[in-house]
Amino acid sequence: MTTKEEALVNIVRDIQSRLKTGQFANEASVSQGAVLPILQALEWPIFDAQMVCPEYTLENRRVDFALCHQVRRPEVFIEVKQVGQSEGADRQLFEYAFHAGVPLAVLTTGQEWHFYLPAEQGTYQERRVYRLDLLEREPEECAARLIRYLSSERVADGDSLVAAREDYRGLARRREIDEALPAAWRRLIDEQDELLIEIIAAKVEEICGYKPDPDTVAGFLEGQAPPDMRVPQNPTPARRSSSSPVVPSPTPTASGTGMGYVLDGQEFQARSAKDVLIDVLERLSSRDSEFLERFASRTGSGGWWRGSSDKKRGTSAIVAEEDHERQ
Repeated sequence: MTTKEEALVNIVRDIQSRLKTGQFANEASVSQGAVLPILQALEWPIFDAQMVCPEYTLENRRVDFALCHQVRRPEVFIEVKQVGQSEGADRQLFEYAFHAGVPLAVLTTGQEWHFYLPAEQGTYQERRVYRLDLLEREPEECAARLIRYLSSERVADGDSLVAAREDYRGLARRREIDEALPAAWRRLIDEQDELLIEIIAAKVEEICGYKPDPDTVAGFLEGQAPPDMRVPQNPTPARRSSSSPVVPSPTPTASGTGMGYVLDGQEFQARSAKDVLIDVLERLSSRDSEFLERFASRTGSGGWWRGSSDKKRGTSAIVAEEDHERQ
């Protein structure tokens, strides 16, 4: 860690302490006690009003800070709100950035820092690249994220904008995957996937000594799918795949989180559809040490799972490989 990074970490640590004791009572105290010290540590000349422009005016609008490397050419807008009072402020900030053509916008209460790309597609929340809460993260992590988006040098070089766009595309890709996973599970059920039925039947036989017939397993799977899920029908009959993943149903949980699954009559929760997939594979492989090896050996050219059957790879690594190949 460089001396400058250490200085920023210390500033973040000081701000965290002051937040915990309620020392930021209004927007002015947030600006003076949190925003300006952070900008100074990020090598912005806070006493040069041409580069760190307070109360930047655009027609009849005014934004708290505009960061510029050229006079009257803002590269970043920062809107400051009192702690706990940022509701609805993103709309105002987007209007400012849109009219000025500013590519990066920041909304902060001192505690929370929201980084936006106003020119990208989606709702306000979908165009938010990152939400940083200083009280939820370690000082070193906070400093690294602030440097990534707001370092004076990175803004001048365009690196901060490139990084923000990369993160935006990653979030957009993740949203599409999370939306598609339930539909993929529904299709596996509708298509009566042979490999999926075979694996479940073999596991039932291992547990109780009796192997169910394919129709029994297919009926069970049909009952696991959310009843309100609808999948667009293909114009031609879908071909059964022998290499589809084994994923339990993303059934709403009793806790109301809306993400989870039921396996062997027991309910499990997960943070995302991807975590559902990883968790169920880990549970199945813990019961059968050869499960992942057999599953990987089922792959064909163009199959969903690829790679060797090296047992040292965890299920997280397998899923990570698939994510990498799909990027």
